[in-house]
Amino acid sequence: MRLLLIEDNDRLSEFLEKALRDANFTVDRVADIRDADAAMAGARFDAVILDLGLPDGNGLDLLQARRAAGDSTPILVLTARDGLSDRVNGLNHGADDYMTKPFAMEELVARIKALLRRPGAALGVQLNLGNVSLDTSGPALMVEGKRAGLTRRELALMEILLRRPGNVVNRTIIEDGIYGFDDEVGTNALEVLVSRLRKKLTASGADIHLHTVRGVGYMVMEPH
Repeated sequence: MRLLLIEDNDRLSEFLEKALRDANFTVDRVADIRDADAAMAGARFDAVILDLGLPDGNGLDLLQARRAAGDSTPILVLTARDGLSDRVNGLNHGADDYMTKPFAMEELVARIKALLRRPGAALGVQLNLGNVSLDTSGPALMVEGKRAGLTRRELALMEILLRRPGNVVNRTIIEDGIYGFDDEVGTNALEVLVSRLRKKLTASGADIHLHTVRGVGYMVMEPH
């Protein structure tokens, strides 16, 4: 799952990025409305965490503009504005959830996951194929009831493919889903990731098949 964090406090932003990555999210962070607007126009995010007091304007203006443009990405407002009128105003401008600072990190992660579990959102409950199941709320990959030790990126790749079983997924879509703007991605990074995932699936006894479609992308198939 890829998140956009819009927060101008560097210390808080760094803390949030680390904690969210530890919770198995891919995180991009920006500090103002201009960069946030550019990020949302240039990439697909599963959810957005939005501060309101930004150096170049009110985060509510960005929220309202994205909704007016038809952007339905789940947006959680995270702000120090804790008055009832502030909360009502944020929700009326199109926020899907509203949290005030200070906050508990565990609650923030839980609320993001709750947003992503809503109908039509990115976070399903469980994906199954062959003897493999992926609990996306964890996340964890299970093979015949036993947990396979996958990294965050391996889990993200597995989820992208399991959401489209039997279909070729373009490598650009995959890379957008598992790498952030600041991640250093080598020319063969995805190939290495796929190779490592194949080996772990085999070692775990998975009966699904991960295929390479050269020049296009990858697909996962049921056992025959």
